[in-house]
Amino acid sequence: MATDTAPQSLAAIHRPVRAELDATVEELGRIVRNDFPLIGGVNAHLLRLRGKLFRPALLLLAARATGTMDQRKVRLAAVVELIHLATLVHDDSVDHSVLRRGQPTVNALFSHQVAVIMGDYLYSRAIQQLVELQEWEPMQVMSRVTNEMTVGEMRQLEAHDRLAYGLESYERLIRAKTASLVSAACELGGIDAGASLRATLLRFGHGLGMAFQITDDVLDYTETEDVTGKPSGHDLKEHKITLPLIAALPELDAAERATVDALMDDADPSDERVAEVIAIVQARGGVESARERAQGFARAAERELEALSEGEARDALLAALAYAVERRH
Repeated sequence: MATDTAPQSLAAIHRPVRAELDATVEELGRIVRNDFPLIGGVNAHLLRLRGKLFRPALLLLAARATGTMDQRKVRLAAVVELIHLATLVHDDSVDHSVLRRGQPTVNALFSHQVAVIMGDYLYSRAIQQLVELQEWEPMQVMSRVTNEMTVGEMRQLEAHDRLAYGLESYERLIRAKTASLVSAACELGGIDAGASLRATLLRFGHGLGMAFQITDDVLDYTETEDVTGKPSGHDLKEHKITLPLIAALPELDAAERATVDALMDDADPSDERVAEVIAIVQARGGVESARERAQGFARAAERELEALSEGEARDALLAALAYAVERRH
């Protein structure tokens, strides 16, 4: 099973669509290019930070696995990455984050005003590409997803300082915030493959996206800044309630609960207090429980791949599941 294999490298996942990913990067540069100096400067910084190209790779692998690869898929892959970049820029500004993948965020390097406007610019450029394609179905998918992601961000604000925030609310949040775009990428890759395979890829992407985000939340409790590129315990410091803490809360004794409450009541908790809560969550099984939940979503997604023909692209999608649950950053 994918979830029992060794961690997978991004290079292995990218390999079947390496040429198309290179073309996607070129397409990104073309789309965001602008003569206005400030926009040009921010774009140059963003393209250096574009990161893993995970979502574009999923779209292109889905197209390859269903035998429907064409130049249009490269353009759609660029659109998906543009939407992803826009959400990152806005997220960092909302959270006042200063680092992203070990590099300064747009709001730290420029300003919060520039970050908000730049996120809007990326969204608008993505929409322009969909309009130029003059195809209704991709526009339907991406309009639905961008709305879901916006609502997800509002739900994220609700997750602050609320220890009553439970599993159902958390999963509704990450479904909107993360899984919606991952599943859309997979769906768009198979959009020409017929309704059945398209639905299969949508479900696969949902499970993958849920596993990916849960793992991301686990990393905040298990990895250091030099590995992840952002401060450890960042979510706790921002009073964000994620699955490791949700899973641990019912197991806490009175003293441990008081420690967690004290952190949530502290507007600027110290690193020592954050580390103390991380240790409590780990000791009470919160991290392990969250990992098991991520594995469950990954196994459900893996079953969906049985509908695809065997081949290098399907193997890479399987590897993407292992990557989602085993990565360290």
